[in-house]
Amino acid sequence: MPLVLQPPEPNSSNDVESLVLALKKNKDWFEQMLIKNSAVLLRGFNVQNAEEFNDIIETFGWDDIRYVGPAPRTHVHKRVWTANEGPLSEFIYYHHEMVLIKEYPKKVILFCETPPPEGGETPFVPSFRVTERMLKEFPETVEEMDANGLKYTFTALSKNSTGSMRGRGWEDTFGTSDRAEAEKRANALGMDVEWLPDGAIKTILGPRSLTKVFEGRKERRMWFNTVVGMHGKELSSALMADGTEIPANVVNRCEQIIEEESIQFKWEKGDVLFFDNLALLHGRRPSLPPRRVLVATCK
Repeated sequence: MPLVLQPPEPNSSNDVESLVLALKKNKDWFEQMLIKNSAVLLRGFNVQNAEEFNDIIETFGWDDIRYVGPAPRTHVHKRVWTANEGPLSEFIYYHHEMVLIKEYPKKVILFCETPPPEGGETPFVPSFRVTERMLKEFPETVEEMDANGLKYTFTALSKNSTGSMRGRGWEDTFGTSDRAEAEKRANALGMDVEWLPDGAIKTILGPRSLTKVFEGRKERRMWFNTVVGMHGKELSSALMADGTEIPANVVNRCEQIIEEESIQFKWEKGDVLFFDNLALLHGRRPSLPPRRVLVATCK
């Protein structure tokens, strides 16, 4: 993991054009490979920029889905955005993309325009392995959390800030500067909201189940939550459904298990990496600059 697909003749001048044609002819096979392997890497096709990356994405005919979440991002070209623009010195914790939103992407696609000189890996984790190990060590707690669900809170700032990996302001998050419209859109996404004195908005989500089983993925229970990523943080929280604290030893051990199960992926220039968002958690290791990775999310 990931499954690596490379051109039969590297360094060809029309690698991207040939790649798009090949993908069009083999769309069903490619999607089967993505579900089977959870991650597929296209390497060696000389993908240069957002425009060529977008051509690859649009080949499949997958519907676009607008990102909703805390990460500061910038629109680049058509369906392409920057990945989290928070400080490269920070570790972005493992997560399923938009895991708490009612409609989340099935696929997350990343393109490396500029690989970092050091660090900056995109680690990922087979989600079912986390569930298996947590059930083995904390069977009663896990089943209780899954049955009753968890509640989460997150605060979106009044304005965007790239000084934090969670620095996306509420206007950008909800695509409006109108408070009433922002509340309406938040409610449609399954959130309750509370306005704070500094102009930020606190969103409340839940209860949300701890695990999910998705069709075509061997009936495996995916660790489809963000307990570790949001528990006890400055702008977020993760709690039991009744508002009580999740046992700290459970959260700490889960963090250890996720790290133990992680696969460290190192970027090369021009890489295009497809993730099955229903099967993998992913993150970002700290790195030295420059590092530029672009992203698209698909239904």
